[in-house]
Amino acid sequence: MSQQQDLRAANKRVVRKILLIVVGMFAFGYVALPQLYNLICDSFGLNGQAEQVSKAAAGEVKVDKSRTVTVAFSSIVNSRLPWGFEPQVKEIQLHPGELKKVNYIARNLSGSDVVGQAIYSVTPVEAARYFKKTECFCYTQQTLKSGESKDMPVLFMLEPDLPENIKTVTLSYTFFRADKYAKSN
Repeated sequence: MSQQQDLRAANKRVVRKILLIVVGMFAFGYVALPQLYNLICDSFGLNGQAEQVSKAAAGEVKVDKSRTVTVAFSSIVNSRLPWGFEPQVKEIQLHPGELKKVNYIARNLSGSDVVGQAIYSVTPVEAARYFKKTECFCYTQQTLKSGESKDMPVLFMLEPDLPENIKTVTLSYTFFRADKYAKSN
């Protein structure tokens, strides 16, 4: 074999390896990665990946009146969103299995209409899989007109099989700007 033929053969091997890597990257990025992301979010209750249950299903859950759990509420507003946002109560007591409703209030502090999107998290992370919502403002984008205030309810429960060692659960929402100005402001 000549040196030129050896070089062509080596180039063909490199091209095949690169194509194999590209196909592997594509498969990982479009097949495996989204499934892995959803698995992590479902396991830890992250990024709005809450398990939503119907009111009827929540009403069928047996309430564990033998114990109470404190649920604390917190709120954060991203710096690009000109809103005030806070829970109407800082914490409540509930029995696991009991359906509760809590309101957050949002106020548009700007001189124009603004669209926002809330993302929630539950801590401790172990408690996230037992936190179930039937209604939440975080499921859709919220539009507030200039100066408008809006009550934003969340209807939720903690499943009765919440581990006994968990005495306090914190539900936190972060609101982000979701309109056409989110990237430019």
